[in-house]
This record gives sequence, C-alpha cells and structure tokens, in this order.
Amino acid sequence: MNSNELSRREFLKRILALSAAAAMPTILTKNTLTAARPKPRIVGPNERVNLACCGIGNQGLFDIRELYKTGDANIVAFCDVDMGAKHTLPILQQFPNVPRFQDFRTMFDKMGSQIDAVLVSVPDFSHFPISMLAMSEGKHVFVEKPMGRTFYEVELMMKAAKKYKVVTQMGNQGHSEANYFQFKAWTEAGIIKDVTAITAHMNGARRWHGWDTNIHSYPPGQPIPETLDWNVWLTTAKFHEYNKDYVNGQWRCWYDFGMGALGDWGAHILDTAHQFLELGLPYEVDPVRIDGHNSFFFPQASTLKFKFAERGNMPPVEVTWYEGQKNIPPVPEGYGVSELDPNIPPPSNGQLQPAQLNPGKIIYSKELTFKGGSHGSTLSIIPEEKAKEMASQLPEVPPSPSNHYKNFLLACKGQEETRSPFSIAGPLCQVFNLGVLAQRLNTKLLFDTKKKQITNNETANNLLREMTPRDGWEEFYKL
Repeated sequence: MNSNELSRREFLKRILALSAAAAMPTILTKNTLTAARPKPRIVGPNERVNLACCGIGNQGLFDIRELYKTGDANIVAFCDVDMGAKHTLPILQQFPNVPRFQDFRTMFDKMGSQIDAVLVSVPDFSHFPISMLAMSEGKHVFVEKPMGRTFYEVELMMKAAKKYKVVTQMGNQGHSEANYFQFKAWTEAGIIKDVTAITAHMNGARRWHGWDTNIHSYPPGQPIPETLDWNVWLTTAKFHEYNKDYVNGQWRCWYDFGMGALGDWGAHILDTAHQFLELGLPYEVDPVRIDGHNSFFFPQASTLKFKFAERGNMPPVEVTWYEGQKNIPPVPEGYGVSELDPNIPPPSNGQLQPAQLNPGKIIYSKELTFKGGSHGSTLSIIPEEKAKEMASQLPEVPPSPSNHYKNFLLACKGQEETRSPFSIAGPLCQVFNLGVLAQRLNTKLLFDTKKKQITNNETANNLLREMTPRDGWEEFYKL
C-alpha cells in the first residue's frame, strides 16, 4: 500500500468515526488534506455509469427512476438516513438487491471503488457535505436544486468541481428542454435583447403557509423514529432535537434547513434568463414586501427586488420575485390566460394545484415583452398581435439531444457536456442565497459583486458563510 492510499484510508476512518452524536472535533493532519485524491474513472461509450443514490424517497425516487430509464445507469448503491421508512419502500422493492446504507460516509468507504457518479437528492442543507465528499473522491455529481443552503457552500462546491475535474449537474430539469434551446436561439438571433426587467412568480400554496407567525422558537423534541439516523440526517447543520416538522419535505420551511419557495422554484423559472442574459450576481436585494416575517421559517408572502448591473452592451436588469398566494404580480395588457405547464413534475406530497397565476415569468425588453412559464415551458411574445407580426423573424429552435438525466450520464462518458454544471448553476443559486438572507433579516442588502461581500450589514455578511457545522463535521469545508 502506498502512502497516498494509506492517507486516504486514514481519512475515511476519521470520517466514519464522526457518526457518534457527541463526537469531539476531528484533528486534521497535513497528510489528510493534501493526499492525492482519486481521479474520475473514464467510462467507456458502451458502458453504463455506476450510480450511487443518496436520498431514495420522494424526489429521489423520481430522479432514480429517470436516470435508470435512460439505459445509461447501473444502480450500485442506495443511501438514505431513513432506510425502510414508507417513502423508501417503492425504490427498494424495485431494486431489491442493491446494497443499502444509512450513512453516506460508510457507503463511500465500503463501495467507493465501485462508484462512478452520485445522485444527491436530499434536503437542501445536506447537499453540500455529500457532494463535497463525492467530488473529492473523484465521483461525478448530480445534485438537486438548489446546490447549497449558504452562499459560501455553493462557492466551495464550484471550486471543488473545478479542482477535482468531475462532471456536475444541478437538477433543474427544464434546462435541457425546449425553454433552454428556445431562449438560447432567440438570444443569439437578437430576438431577446436589451432586457430591462423580469417579473418572476410562484404563488402556489407552500407547506408553511398558515403557520402562526408569532411562534418564536423551534418545535419541541419528539421521539426519533426507529428507522431514522437523526445524527446523519443533520449532517453539518446546527443541532436540533428531532421533530416531524423537519423531515419529509418539511425541512424546506426552515431557514436552518431549506431555501423556501425561492430555492425550490427559482431555478426552474429564472435559470435560462440568468444564464443567457449573463446576469451574474446582484448588487442590491430589497425585500419590498414581507408578510408574516419570522426568524425561524419563511414568510407567508414575499416580494424581492434584485438589481443587476450593466454587462458589456447589455443594460441593467431589475428582477422582481413574487411568492405567496395573495401576492400576485401585475401583468401587462395582452397577457392572456395563465396556463399550468403539464410537463412540471408533481410535488412529492401530491399534484401541483393551479394558482391564481401559475408559476412563470414576464420578461420586458426595450422593444418586446415575453411571457413564460416554468421548467421546460417555452416563451411567447405578447400581445398576440405582436407575436403574429414577429412570426417570420423567429429562428428555428433545435430539439434537445437528451433530457437532463441522460445529458448528465452521457457527460460522465465524455459524449456531451452538462447544461447545468456547477459553474453555471452556482451563481444562479447564489442569487437565491442572497434573496433568502434578505427574507430572513427583512432588510435591504448591498452586495459587492467582485469581493463577494455584503457591505451594509455585518450580520448578513457573516451569514454568507454561516460556518457553524457541528463538532466533527468541519472536514467537509476543507476538502
């Protein structure tokens, strides 16, 4: 055994030792953090990608089935902190012989050499540690949106993807569908140009809507289900006593665990505009409306205004985000009917209910106005009379060569490039990280886009990092 292999083994032993709830801080050595890391395996064009899946119920169930359906994935490992719970049973019954783990660190220790890529379909806050360990082990990563809960975690994930030269993809599936290719073609043809304002909206009911906003504490501890490893569920997060209102999707309600409606839907609504208009990071985020502000969970309604500077010959852009069932944005004359995109996957807790205004966006340029939906939904020019006038000038939009899941797997085999790699998805998610901070603190934030610092609020600037991992989980910030 050479010294690099020994250092890696010792590192993994220390990682595994962290599973005790009251673990003492790990002492890092120079050899641990500087040891040569495994390189990604070159997957042959006729091979299947050996895929390990972290999070196998709810959204994870959908993702696993879609990845497997491509014919390019070989499912080699399952990991879920609540293995055997009701929501994990469908996938376990479909793949009864796949090895099972409750701790992702144990999975990598036992099966690392058999894994090419990892699906990370777990709560927002735990995307970071699993993705970081996977990338450091030379594994390609498909992570659900948003990439990470804090601005700094997303920054580290982008750097790790570049450092370890792995394929990455964020799970905003519409980024491989008609909306992506239309927006790209229309931008390149000069149809979409000189954009000055965007209205983005998600006005459907959310899990925390109707909660008592006068509650000023976290919910009390409850008995931990026998199937659940609560310590590993928490990963790097601050310690909380178990409560049913933290798990099975409820984590999205809380600032300590989730990214609210903005993190959930923003990547499906604003992704193409952010990429092809080269928006980057905003210099100002203003919570112009917050209904039911609470320091623990998300508001009942929010209107956030993001200001982006000029980019080359492109004018400044103001993006206004509306969420909340009664916080409906104004729409322009000739907007027409608000239709629910039938291609939007249903949420894990049932069918998406039509809202007064269905999820989408309105894009205002100096000459044209565009109406769009969410996910893969395409844009239309409004009013209808203008659309007819422009019809002969619109470029042909090429079909997608692969859906989002196949795109990732083909990229693992060197046959395509991912369309939502961390280098593209990361800055988009950092926009949402800043928006959530504005919601959380209910205050305007001024942001230095070069230094990546909030300049007018020290508390908010500190929360960009919020590096308060529990004892023993610090190593993931040093990979």
